[in-house]
Amino acid sequence: MIIFNDPKRIPEDYGIRIAGGCIIYFFIMRVFGLEQHYELRYLNGLIQIAGIYLALKKFKATHGQHLNYFRALAVGVATAAVGSLLFAGFLFLYMNTHPDLLKNVIDHEPMGHYLNAYMIAFIVALEGFFLGLLMTFVLINYLNTDEVTG
Repeated sequence: MIIFNDPKRIPEDYGIRIAGGCIIYFFIMRVFGLEQHYELRYLNGLIQIAGIYLALKKFKATHGQHLNYFRALAVGVATAAVGSLLFAGFLFLYMNTHPDLLKNVIDHEPMGHYLNAYMIAFIVALEGFFLGLLMTFVLINYLNTDEVTG
């Protein structure tokens, strides 16, 4: 696919990879019967952090080893947004086709009776977006960005 080689499409490329990793992890949890352990979803954060880090490294490698701070922030947040939205969309579709998972969430969460597939997908997208924003900020301070001149 051409999108995976285009240096202008790094957020889409790595966002798709993040979503794919989260979906694979979801199915692994489902196969082993661990989907009711909601605290394991925090491992999705590690998948997202790895995807953002790799996206920033790819951006730097494809742009002459230069990484402008604000461009890096935009690339990282966009990567997280793409990954989070795709994964949230997957969860929305999955919960609508597998009502047993939705019922399990509703029955075991403290505010579960207020939840539906729309709300859960929205929460997952929001959680992923803000985690991505925070982790991008941390990662671009870890990576060497270009010095501001002026």
